[in-house]
Parts: sequence; structure tokens; C-alpha cells
Amino acid sequence: MTAQDITTPRIVVLVSGSGSNLQALINATRERDFPGEIVAVGCNRPDAYALERAKQAGIETFTVDHTLFDSREGFDVALKAEIERHSPDVLVLAGFMRILTADFVRAFHGIMLNIHPSLLPKYTGLNTHQRALDAGDETHGVSIHFVTEDLDGGPVIAQAEVNIASDDTAETLAGKVLTKEHILYPIVLRWFCEGRLQLLGDQACFDGHPIPRPMVLSAD
Repeated sequence: MTAQDITTPRIVVLVSGSGSNLQALINATRERDFPGEIVAVGCNRPDAYALERAKQAGIETFTVDHTLFDSREGFDVALKAEIERHSPDVLVLAGFMRILTADFVRAFHGIMLNIHPSLLPKYTGLNTHQRALDAGDETHGVSIHFVTEDLDGGPVIAQAEVNIASDDTAETLAGKVLTKEHILYPIVLRWFCEGRLQLLGDQACFDGHPIPRPMVLSAD
């Protein structure tokens, strides 16, 4: 093992779908000065295109197919074992569409990040873009947060906003938000790998100071 292996933060990414956020993270971590390395990509769907993205980048992959387990607990035990083989310093959920058990979340407390397509605390769960439209919101966006036992309820680190146009649909709004996701997630991951971002108790902290409200990348 080289000195770089010891000092470079090890990143494991969990995915379920096509992996566009994974691709953004791969691209960012391949920059010369990025302070972390994606060492593995895990997935719960054997046919997900995200796995192909990882393989094309030369990153090790693993699959834990949730359909082969009788319980959420059994799936999480198997997933946890696969993740721990890679000794991650940070676990990144990038479109990982499984609700995790409390035991799993506690096992990776303080090192697990998630991205959610809304301006939390608004619109936890699914169908966020349509819900924002139905509510008549003028702005929408994406949040990145530490994962806790509350669904989409962990301390929010950063958000990026988009303006909602009068002719937006759920599909066009999703595209706007996705563009922001690809910008924001690599930034937050860099902060974590640099040691600037921590979860202390139930409070997200940046450079040793509590974040009183999410850092915001405003709409254009």
C-alpha cells in the first residue's frame, strides 16, 4: 500500500439507475487536484446502466439485488458487508432508490451523503417535481444532506435552486434540477474529502462551525 492509498479518502457510491450523478462524480474525481478516489460503485439492480459507467471508468463494482432478499434487514446486512470490504471514508448515495434500515444508517453515521431533488424540508419522498408544480412554487431545486434515520430528513448541507417557468412540466423541471445536481454534488463531496464538512451530533458543520442554514447556489 502506498502513502497515497493511506491518505486519499476512499469513496463508495451507491446507485440504482442510469447514473448521471455518478458520472458527474467520476468526472470530478478524475481531476488532478480532487482530494478523494471512488474505489467502488454498488448497485441493487444488476441491469442498471450506472454499473456500465463505473466499468468504463475502471472502477470496481458490486451488486446486491434487493429482489433476492425476503426482508429489508437481510438486504441491508448483505449490502453493508459489501460496502465494508472497501473501507470507505465516505458513502455517497447517488440515486440509490432503497429505504435503508436504522441499523444500516447507524453503521455509516457521519460519512453518508444523499442527494434529493427538492429544497428540503419541502417534498420528501417521490414525485418532487410534480408536487412543486402543483403547489404553485416559483422556485425548486436540489438538496444534499447527511443521512440519518429520518427519510430525507438529515441535516441539509447545501442546496441549488432553479426558477420554475409558467410552461414547465415535471419533465422539464427535472432536467433543470438534474443540471444543478451535477454541479453541486461534486462540490459537496470535495468539501467532505478535504475534511471541511462534518456531522457533529445532529448538526452539519463546515470548517468546524455549525451550518445554521443550507449553503445555497441560487437560480440563474
